Amino acid sequence: MTAIVHQDWFRDASARSVMEALSAAGGMPRFVGGCVRNALLNVPVDDVDIATTLEPGDAKAALEAKGLKAIPTGIEHGTLTAVVDGKPFEVTTLRRDVETDGRRAVVAFTKDWAEDAARRDFTINALYADVAGQVFDPTGQGLADLRAGRVRFIGDAGARIQEDYLRILRFFRIHAFYGAGELDGDGLTACRVHAPGVEKLSGERIQKEMLRFLCAEMPSAALRAMAATGVLGLVLPGQLNFARFEAMAANERDTFTNPVPIVRLAALLGGGEAQARWLADRWRLSNKDAERLEALCAHAPPKIVSYLSIREVRRTLYRIGAERFVDFCKLRWAEDKKPSNQMQWRALIAMAESWQRPKLPLTGAQAIQAGVPPGPEVGRVLAEVEDWWIDADFTDDEFSIVERLKAIVQATV
Repeated sequence: MTAIVHQDWFRDASARSVMEALSAAGGMPRFVGGCVRNALLNVPVDDVDIATTLEPGDAKAALEAKGLKAIPTGIEHGTLTAVVDGKPFEVTTLRRDVETDGRRAVVAFTKDWAEDAARRDFTINALYADVAGQVFDPTGQGLADLRAGRVRFIGDAGARIQEDYLRILRFFRIHAFYGAGELDGDGLTACRVHAPGVEKLSGERIQKEMLRFLCAEMPSAALRAMAATGVLGLVLPGQLNFARFEAMAANERDTFTNPVPIVRLAALLGGGEAQARWLADRWRLSNKDAERLEALCAHAPPKIVSYLSIREVRRTLYRIGAERFVDFCKLRWAEDKKPSNQMQWRALIAMAESWQRPKLPLTGAQAIQAGVPPGPEVGRVLAEVEDWWIDADFTDDEFSIVERLKAIVQATV
């Protein structure tokens, strides 16, 4: 495993300034969780979290004493966000759970690192590292599990789940990203037993976890295990198309393409627009994501096949846009059973990604000069010219465009 001290985020001046401010106040800060786990695996680190023995008020004072901004984002749970040069760092006081209802916990602060580790979800997420890069493993299992690709709950799996039912979804997601081989049996059993608990979760929490899960390179095994435990049917009910989803993931892996979670979700859904609308509402998708998902699940999608001509590609790109075109290419490619068509699909996507939308070289003023009365009629005539221009493969011959405008004006105005 790669030494943490070699990681860019570990040497980052912003992160160091937070650690130094807490250390100056006797807070014994340590990096914790995903940043330590990912650094040891030599994979990218997105968020840097820090644990400290200082209680929230003292941690806030310590940061502000060094001129750092401290936002009390979850002060009742011991969490604040330090912001340095625009970069956020979540700083949390060591804590233990006093009581929980599966969604929210009442915590007590502690100075015991083992107590703090015991309330976390998985052994591989209960790893800490100090400012010198020394790694601490309070459970005594995290490092070994990380090396083996084992995703295991800390202590009793059922107890950890009942503290927060989101951990059911996290179990499958973390395995999809970091697990190797079969999923942990105790964890699967606990997820099956406590599966109804996920229905207590808010749509926003489910959405965030599931969209992250769908971004794993090859999440199929974890997804099928989630279905077998009954969990998937509770968060994503209805007909599912595992084969199309798995084919899309394989295509993206083979072409080194970053997955788009909404497009992968569309590949997985098999129930059409009604299912997409229900899911968008339950998961509280943004308007943009909801519209994108429903369009991809439409009953009458645009005709996109691997053998489109260049002219047909340009016409379709103009009508639906490059992003939507690529989305549909990925879906259709995942349904295509002929390996020989792979290069054609790649070519279509490449054309879309380099495409620049042309602009009709005709204005409303020109239409009025040609005899179109000002008002709605101008838009109608321009739209008719545009239809002809698209069929003419976006000709830039201004004379031909003006002649077409005159013909339409003479015939309809």
